[in-house]
Amino acid sequence: MRPIPQAVEPSAPEAATAERARWPSWASVIVFVAYVAAAFILTWRFWAHPATAIVASKPPDTDQFAWFLRYEATAVWHGRLPSLMTTAMNAPRGINMMWNTTVLLPGVLLTPVTMLAGPQASLTVLLTAGFAGSAASLFYVLRRYGASLPAAAVGGAVYGFSPALTHAALGHYQLQLAVLPPLIVDAAVRVCLATSRRVLVWSAAWLGLLVAAQLFVGEEVLFEAVLAAVLVMVVLAASRPRAALAAAGRTAAGLGIAALVTLALAGWGLREQFFGPLREHGSPFQADFYKNTLSGFVTPSPSQLIHFAQSPAQIAGEGAEYVAYLGWPLIAVLVIATVLLWRYLTIRACALTTAALLLLSIGAHPKLTASAKPASITLPWGLLEHIPVISSLLPGRLSIVADGTAAALLAFAIDLAWARLSRTRLSRRRAGAVVASVCVIAVLPLVPVPMGAYSAQPLPSGWSPAFAALRLPPHATVLVVPVPSAQLTDALRWQAESWQQISLVGGYFEGPNRTGKAGIDPNTWRLAPYLNELWSGTASIQAVSLDRAKAAVRYWRPAAVVAVAPPPRLLGYLDRVFGAFTVRYGRTFGWRLRPAKYVTGK
Repeated sequence: MRPIPQAVEPSAPEAATAERARWPSWASVIVFVAYVAAAFILTWRFWAHPATAIVASKPPDTDQFAWFLRYEATAVWHGRLPSLMTTAMNAPRGINMMWNTTVLLPGVLLTPVTMLAGPQASLTVLLTAGFAGSAASLFYVLRRYGASLPAAAVGGAVYGFSPALTHAALGHYQLQLAVLPPLIVDAAVRVCLATSRRVLVWSAAWLGLLVAAQLFVGEEVLFEAVLAAVLVMVVLAASRPRAALAAAGRTAAGLGIAALVTLALAGWGLREQFFGPLREHGSPFQADFYKNTLSGFVTPSPSQLIHFAQSPAQIAGEGAEYVAYLGWPLIAVLVIATVLLWRYLTIRACALTTAALLLLSIGAHPKLTASAKPASITLPWGLLEHIPVISSLLPGRLSIVADGTAAALLAFAIDLAWARLSRTRLSRRRAGAVVASVCVIAVLPLVPVPMGAYSAQPLPSGWSPAFAALRLPPHATVLVVPVPSAQLTDALRWQAESWQQISLVGGYFEGPNRTGKAGIDPNTWRLAPYLNELWSGTASIQAVSLDRAKAAVRYWRPAAVVAVAPPPRLLGYLDRVFGAFTVRYGRTFGWRLRPAKYVTGK
């Protein structure tokens, strides 16, 4: 697509323009192939065993995503879209899919892979596509705004393989698939810069389509992308106030068209989320807890190729929330480039947007380290964290989009610095060598190591034969022990891998409690955690009487109970509640409850 540097720069450096013209169109294909190859190198341990290898962090989250992908693929396989309100988990109350990280759109698109190779294989594809696709997305946007091919290639790589995304990959697939944010920001800028009605309408419609798509990938990243787009547009308007005022009406009309397109495509999901039977309010997480620390921006984790032997991030760096790292070299280069190249609008827009996003990412009260006491000052996030819906977002994750704007800043700075040095006594080749050397020094600390992996929980002995012997109708409610929860997700994995068409009691999900307050696995029945403690051999809570246990069972109304490798104490308790087991295969015991009162899931 034809670049539009005049729209964003006071003047396009002639040297940089000439350099861009030297690259043939097929060179971009080589960059895309390089991104894919890098993504495969980063995820090679998963591709060695794509159906069973899972990330070596947060296995409950991975099990949850595997369950969601199987649920969505099953719906498509039966010729319908996944229901946004389902009792397939947390029967009989169910869950609202829009309040959970269900990656609905990717799950639907990956249906063939899920049905043929299993949900874990789909997650492996999703992980690889997240790295390569995110890098390619920003590369495309940078090229569109006139960045040279080498500079755009570096910018795309810095974003697609940034510490924010490589750490989000440790179980947070909805965050790691950050392909659409660069396109959303680009589309929003197109709406602002549109000079004709035709361009305005098409740009607005494209923006609405992208927003609707991201809504069904991950709403948190959508908020981050929209926030970044707003910040960029504010900088553009402040830099060109007369032009912005003249285009205000046209821009408002374009954004209105985008909103209408989004509502037309995704309104049914938003209606179910905010007006459906399981709507919620508040956040399930502690306010101002999951945020970036100041030391996190410069302290590498073991996930980086270059890190300290006794890194303070040795533990935190293995987690999916350690997303702040940029490194001293890159920070220094970006600050120096901003100061020296401030007069260029692309530099100002990227620099101010990056600074604003990173400021918000450290939360309402900044902390030097994770263990340090929060400062007494209140930062801008403190004004946002009490706003409905926004209050459920985690500020630290703003680093994902901030890494994108930082990568764009680096790409534009590379071209402008090369152009400036080429006009000095240095030859063009030497100028390129100087810029390349500085770029390598800035980017090298960001290089990640291949991700660690280990095997998922296999199906327990006798799992499938026990279900076959129970002869349950489709969508029958089953109480599986261990009861699935945020801490014990084995049953979610087993159902996802075996494709059992049942509705599970319990689960790992976000949902409202009795007052509508958001929580993780809000459960009013003590029987589920008590069964799990009996299963794991710990008994820290008070025993549940038979009367209270039967009251919970009357609420759940399961058609069957399935217990995997129950220890003697648990088996004795289940016998007292449900009577003698009906079937036993291997380590799996089953109780067919009569009279059978089934709860049908959607």
